[in-house]
Amino acid sequence: MTVLPLEFGQHLARDRRRSAHTVRAYEATAVRLVQFLGEHWGEEADRAALGRVTAADLRAYLARRRGQGLGNSSAARELSAVKTFLKWAAGDEASPRMRGPRVKKGVPRPVSPADAIALAEEVAEDAAEAWIAARDWAVLLLLYGAGLRIGEAVGLTGGILPLGEAMSVTGKRDKTRIVPLLPQVRDAIHAYVAASPWPVVRGEPLFRGAKGGPLSAGVVRKSVQAARIRLGLADRTTPHALRHSFATHLLGRGADLRQLQELLGHASLSSTQIYTAVDAAHLLDVYRNAHPRA
Repeated sequence: MTVLPLEFGQHLARDRRRSAHTVRAYEATAVRLVQFLGEHWGEEADRAALGRVTAADLRAYLARRRGQGLGNSSAARELSAVKTFLKWAAGDEASPRMRGPRVKKGVPRPVSPADAIALAEEVAEDAAEAWIAARDWAVLLLLYGAGLRIGEAVGLTGGILPLGEAMSVTGKRDKTRIVPLLPQVRDAIHAYVAASPWPVVRGEPLFRGAKGGPLSAGVVRKSVQAARIRLGLADRTTPHALRHSFATHLLGRGADLRQLQELLGHASLSSTQIYTAVDAAHLLDVYRNAHPRA
């Protein structure tokens, strides 16, 4: 088996500074493609061979993956990873032009302010210990009140202390941004630090798990899922939905897209523009629910 997929993964991590999740996903796609082409051609898929990949080869590969249960969205992501791998392995001209499957873009559905607070309260009240309740409350307020991704929140270190009116957050691709902190968010973090049995050390995780290790994003997701079921909230009520709510509510109160892009840490404005559709959808919901002729 060629070592190209492994070298590709190292390139993504070292040179492109992609997240560990992206590296694993793209490397796995590269392994699948190389294995498939080896069977498809009856010869090793080395760099030279990869430079001769045709659109027909890629269609055959996607047909194989579709037969394994891949949907439109996953197939589109798979094709994107394949093209990135081929360009890296054999140059910009190696990847043949091929349009991916059409994917209907969904609009993120924000959580109402009342539901966001109720969710955070329910998660905190269900905690086994008081310091864990303070931790969960602080983490969820960072998502809803500061727009952090869950990975960004659990990745914070003791270096953010002492807190001011804003803090520096490192997001995807090691991009750093400045995030304003509401007094309520600062108070929640301070309350957690005061209650935590684990010392806060600069350079080490701020939020700790029950046994003192770094808090896992999966633990937060599981707690939120259990809380939303108890509250009877929709399945879309996830930690990431709190970030969507942060963005939607700011846009509805006058923030422009460029400001929102900076606050969310989006690499491109196109990622932020989806929130204009979110705000429009929210206005339509209000209209349908309130207008006597709706």
